[in-house]
Amino acid sequence: MIINLISSPRNVSTALMYAFAHRGDTKVVDEPYYAYYLYLTGADHPGKDEIIASQPTSYLEVVENMNRLEEQCGNVFIKNMAHHLIEMDVDFLTKWTNLFLIRNPKQLIASFAQVIPNPTQTDIGIKRQFELYIFLKEMGQEPIVIDSGELLNNPIRVFSRLCDKLQIEMLPSMLKWEAGAIEEDGIWAKYWYKNVHQSTGFTAQKTSDRELPDRCQKLYEESLPFYQELYKHAIKAN
Repeated sequence: MIINLISSPRNVSTALMYAFAHRGDTKVVDEPYYAYYLYLTGADHPGKDEIIASQPTSYLEVVENMNRLEEQCGNVFIKNMAHHLIEMDVDFLTKWTNLFLIRNPKQLIASFAQVIPNPTQTDIGIKRQFELYIFLKEMGQEPIVIDSGELLNNPIRVFSRLCDKLQIEMLPSMLKWEAGAIEEDGIWAKYWYKNVHQSTGFTAQKTSDRELPDRCQKLYEESLPFYQELYKHAIKAN
């Protein structure tokens, strides 16, 4: 089974990847379309050239690699960013089990703006998440949606319901781990993963309450309806 996470950035997506990495029966892959996205868009991200050199820039090659990995390993968890999945034929998603990870756009944008000062809708991927969710629903899938706020509020409850939907056993190792990096981290970890490397589980960061910059207010207002619609389908903590 391929569990394909379609996340927004500056979420707990890396921690979620760590949770599946610590199961012991699942191979995890960190953002395999990152190089494709950077090569395609020219987006100015930290470590851009290094990232492009480290991964295939053909999305079809990535799809083939993921399917081959499933044949070799059985269970695969792919951490993907929604904004990476652009300008491609996404029919391959219909053969995977898709999991959407959403976050309140106020918190998301405020966090993202600390690294990319003037983010756009393309950067944050909330609209793209909504588009992909609708596509999968129209193709007959029932994608799973989890909200990071709900997850952090009650990790045991949300993980229990998530694992039920995935038809896998929930293991205690998914909720607690030792601080530090894992070998599956992308080479961009040094720019983005400081907090998760210090973590030992799912806890809200103090920075989650930072204020939204005035320059990002319009982006927040544009993003909120997409988030609200997806949130209706999210696993709730209570």
